[in-house]
Amino acid sequence: MTAVHNVLISGAGIAGPALARRLHHHGIEATVVERAPAPRSGGYAIDVRGVALDAAERMGVLDGIIAHRTRIATASLVDTHGRRVTGFSTSQTAREGRSHELLRGDLVRLLHEPTTEYTEYLYGDSITGMEQGPGGVRVTFERAEPRVFDLVVGADGLHSNTRRLAFGPEGPHRRFLESYISIFTVPNHLGLDREVHLYNLPGLGMGLYHTPRAEGAKALLMVRTDEETGIDRRTAEEQRRFLHEAFDGRGWESARVLSEMDRAPDFYFDSVTQVRMDRWSTGRITLLGDAGYCPSPMSGQGSSLAVVGAYVLAEELARSEDHTTALAAYEARMRPFADANQAVADAGSGFLAPRTRLGIAARNLAVRAAPLLSRLGTFDTRLARAAEALDLDAPAPVPRRRTGPGRLGRRGGHRARSGDGRRHATGRAPLRHL
Repeated sequence: MTAVHNVLISGAGIAGPALARRLHHHGIEATVVERAPAPRSGGYAIDVRGVALDAAERMGVLDGIIAHRTRIATASLVDTHGRRVTGFSTSQTAREGRSHELLRGDLVRLLHEPTTEYTEYLYGDSITGMEQGPGGVRVTFERAEPRVFDLVVGADGLHSNTRRLAFGPEGPHRRFLESYISIFTVPNHLGLDREVHLYNLPGLGMGLYHTPRAEGAKALLMVRTDEETGIDRRTAEEQRRFLHEAFDGRGWESARVLSEMDRAPDFYFDSVTQVRMDRWSTGRITLLGDAGYCPSPMSGQGSSLAVVGAYVLAEELARSEDHTTALAAYEARMRPFADANQAVADAGSGFLAPRTRLGIAARNLAVRAAPLLSRLGTFDTRLARAAEALDLDAPAPVPRRRTGPGRLGRRGGHRARSGDGRRHATGRAPLRHL
């Protein structure tokens, strides 16, 4: 006897379709509501790593992930004239094969397309209210008629509408990692061939990468800052102006990239932020992926956490006779894994955009020494361990009472716990996430 029979999932990105797919495996009906008018295609490069590959295999999408790899072969750190300072090949940093990189849109499509046969999708719509009762959650929508569901799952990203409705404003749950990031498509004017180029000035990172899976090239701009300005919640025009002020006249390809940014149709901008919460569930409402435990792009683990979280949540709902037990077990299993993967994000930021010239020089030296050390810095060792820090078949641990002040870390976030997994694969450098 399962805990629930019909589930509303808010968000049709990675976590939502992954959960719908696994719920169907267990005979649980899912409805997905998505604000966008259709599935989002394209997107930037992401990784599916460690135990997430095991979950993907059980969901039947691992072969598709391998077939849709970006196949980026080399990464180069360049100076203001575009000359290579140092770099590495991807084979140098992925010897054990426990990480595959693909475009976000490809993973969304792999997870989404099969579910359309058995999952109802409400596109161009959003939740406006949720009222919990003994028999379920009565949900109101912007467009659709109100309906009652056994469970509501917020899988709607960093700026989750579901989280706002159920837990209040975003602010108390944010841990700002002192950076802003932008990604968009530009013409491949450098003629890159399955490669990444990264240019740095103190506190700034500009990257270009090419994959045969997409037209043109992808540009990434990263700005380190000591102050959270709120620019991520302003208009795209204001965000572009912010990037112009940061990168105008700063060398390498800045002029051309900024010019292309102004007309890029897929301009993306956001803060580099984590979500840290004392609990992910309230009654019959729970959070999944970035909505509940966003690790930020600098961890490289957002997609993996979404896939693993969807798998674990579906398994616990299928094996439990009441939703309270299922959600408690989901959190007990996932929280150490989420904590471990959030903990690697600070090192990722330091690699992509060191704050000082000395930091840039030290980073370059570490890359240059990597072939001799057989690894690319401590980031990859920690990342590989964090990516494996969950056993998909282990029962949920007995929940321990969480204390507030003792768990709080810098800027109000929880101190992340490191995890040591069953297998230690060599991870990819943060450059892989450009």
